[in-house]
Amino acid sequence: MVLVHAVNAFAKKRNGGNSAGVCLDADRLNIQEMQRIAARVGFSETAFVQKSDRADFKVRFFTPVNEVALCGHATIATFYLLASLGRIGKGRHTQETKAGVLDIEIADDNLIFMNQNPPQFLGTVDKEEIIRCFANLRSGDISMLPIEIVSTGLPVMLVPVVSLRRLLTLVPDFRKITEITERYGRTLMYVFTMQTELKGSTAHGRMFAPSHGIPEESATGMANGALECYLFKHSLTSDPLNLVFEQGYSLARPSEILGRLIVEAGEIKQVIIGGRAIVAGQIEV
Repeated sequence: MVLVHAVNAFAKKRNGGNSAGVCLDADRLNIQEMQRIAARVGFSETAFVQKSDRADFKVRFFTPVNEVALCGHATIATFYLLASLGRIGKGRHTQETKAGVLDIEIADDNLIFMNQNPPQFLGTVDKEEIIRCFANLRSGDISMLPIEIVSTGLPVMLVPVVSLRRLLTLVPDFRKITEITERYGRTLMYVFTMQTELKGSTAHGRMFAPSHGIPEESATGMANGALECYLFKHSLTSDPLNLVFEQGYSLARPSEILGRLIVEAGEIKQVIIGGRAIVAGQIEV
């Protein structure tokens, strides 16, 4: 029997955020066992915490169908759980992942911040390919900004649309989304708009990753890390230290993801994503 903690990351209330599984002390588990557990738990990602000789912890992330190099919401969930159990205190910590060794900050007010990799801008996508992925998306619904693939640890296809109403009413064709995201390297697809539900928010998004076994996700740290870099590149943010992203409203799981960019001489030096979490329960597998 393996105990998995259920933690809602990027949640302000219990019904919000994105649920992640966190399995502590997972050194004895092999890859096949971790994949089986993640499939049984059924969350979009489950994190397995192991010992590391390079960082404070080694963390491996599994969707129900495959391992991924890094996961934002499962990182927030993992370090919130470690802090809530008294295993770590406030301050800076490190995690070893398949995307590298990354910094984590445990701040006041139960906020957890994670560093992602500096951005890689991997090219653009023709909007006609995107239009075919949704039953009700028209050319005029997509903004004049480029559809661009950006990676801060995982490649994300960023699709800008002009209105919140269109974003929230999109009808995805998951087969076609799988085809295009597979063709571009198993990217995530993050459709976003600068219109928001709440005053003071930066952008609102919906994330689709059916090729990873995730039809739609309610809060995605990696997608919003890529998005904050995209917004900075295209001069769409006046304050890169204070970014607030909305996600999950289409799934009745409202989520708040906080973003920060450290910029020197016009170049992004650090990509930071943060948020709160709530421990929801335990699962025995």
